[in-house]
Amino acid sequence: MNSELNRPKRVGEILDQTFRLSKNKFVDFFMIFLILLGPIYLLQALVELMAGASFFRATGTGGDWFEQFITSFEDGTAQAEPFSAAGVGAGIASALLGIASTVLTIIAGAAIFIGVNHIRKSEDFTAGIAIKQAFKRFWPLIGSSLVYFLIVFGMIVVPIMVIGFSGFFIAGFGGAFTEGSFAGSLVIILMMILVLLAAAVGIGYLLTRWSFYIGVVTIDKVAPGIGRSWNLSKGRGWVAFGVFIVLMLITGVITGAFELTLGLALGNSVLYTIIINLVTMVTSIITSVGLAVMFFDLKSRNEAEDLQEMIEDYKQE
Repeated sequence: MNSELNRPKRVGEILDQTFRLSKNKFVDFFMIFLILLGPIYLLQALVELMAGASFFRATGTGGDWFEQFITSFEDGTAQAEPFSAAGVGAGIASALLGIASTVLTIIAGAAIFIGVNHIRKSEDFTAGIAIKQAFKRFWPLIGSSLVYFLIVFGMIVVPIMVIGFSGFFIAGFGGAFTEGSFAGSLVIILMMILVLLAAAVGIGYLLTRWSFYIGVVTIDKVAPGIGRSWNLSKGRGWVAFGVFIVLMLITGVITGAFELTLGLALGNSVLYTIIINLVTMVTSIITSVGLAVMFFDLKSRNEAEDLQEMIEDYKQE
């Protein structure tokens, strides 16, 4: 047994274990994503080439380099006429590849959980073994993910609509009293920003507590796993949310740096897309490993509490 993955950990230890595992088992984890998503990204590149995108470097119109950089992305989104046969075909192909990419990303995440579980048990594994075991939970994973995505959709779209209508109401109501006052308008804007931030934090916290469903479905073999994920993260929701924020910031900075530098050099070319997809694989490894480490941390805490309750019950007898 790997003692580091079988005991409760502090926030710093969770992050340290996440990056250590991501580095030590990088080849195995990267092969999981490459085997599953590599063919999808290759097909996406072929679709872009068939739609008329440049492979090495795309340059847009404009006088200076920055204007050309911006227009390369604008022009790259409309290589083929949208209502032409080529445009319709490219759109359908992109949609189908997007769905396949989403499904296989879920399977890849489950395979990462399986890999970390093997490490936790001090067992050897390969990318092929992890993928094969993940596919055994294919339909429970897809069904549970669909439930999770519906929850995400409901929690994001509905509040946005409510806040939007509330903003119009507040703006109209406040305008009647402020009579165009700059200070009054500023207060309304600040109130809207605070409401949006509060809603984002609340939604992020709830979704974090439900996000461990993938481990429940894959490791515990319970579907859909949303309720068990909520119970498993009881008392550690804010800690998990904080770890997620740190991981999102780190992976976001990495992705943003590559997108900016490569975008300046290559524009919205096919090569740019391929490299960014490879970077996305790497950041997805970090996020998936972090989620798995947190999941097993929660399991160790939960199992420790269950063991303590059994001991107390035995003493009472």
